[in-house]
Amino acid sequence: MKENKHNMIIKNIFFDFDGVIAESVAAKTEAFREMYMPYGEEIANKVVEYHMKHGGVSRYEKFRYWEKKFFGKNISNERTQELAQEFSELVLKKVIYANEVSGVKAFLEKYYKRLNFWIITGTPTTEIEIIARERGLTSYFLGIHGSPERKRYWTEYLIENYNLKREETFFLGDATTDQDAASFSKLHFALKENEENKCIFEDYKGIRFKDFETLEKQLKEYFVKRK
Repeated sequence: MKENKHNMIIKNIFFDFDGVIAESVAAKTEAFREMYMPYGEEIANKVVEYHMKHGGVSRYEKFRYWEKKFFGKNISNERTQELAQEFSELVLKKVIYANEVSGVKAFLEKYYKRLNFWIITGTPTTEIEIIARERGLTSYFLGIHGSPERKRYWTEYLIENYNLKREETFFLGDATTDQDAASFSKLHFALKENEENKCIFEDYKGIRFKDFETLEKQLKEYFVKRK
């Protein structure tokens, strides 16, 4: 990753998980649809539409929003946890066995001893730890962090606790919450493109990648340009 001492240097990368490490966005979309289909196709479609526009928002926030929006309910924390548990049971195995984003394992293997890697995701921390372990990913990351804390919380927490330089840190994401966290913490951002986020990021002018072979080239070119 280092071009020469006169270029900016990447030292730290924050990875979103769904859609960035694993091709698991569709699995979660279908699980949300399945949960709300008993209330009719119209509501299920609106749930899916909201989920796709707010991909990195935690499931807890989504359930609170939907229950208020569609049923006029201000649900308790206990009920929110029940819905989240139901969702987790539907989706966990699907995510564990989802295909990897092309090239990610090779990228992690190549760079994890030279760079600092963390996962920051909207998935609950306890769940993403299980997923990462089952997928054989844990050893590549210094930490794996999820909800209920938001991504902004984790970017600032890691910067402070590891004394990271913002200009040496990238956030790889596929959702507006990833871009928001990167912007909030003044980090570089790279967008993992997919069919679901094509319209949302139509005007985005920064780094884009569909696989990690492309990302590696993009990052090298980016830092060469910024001598």
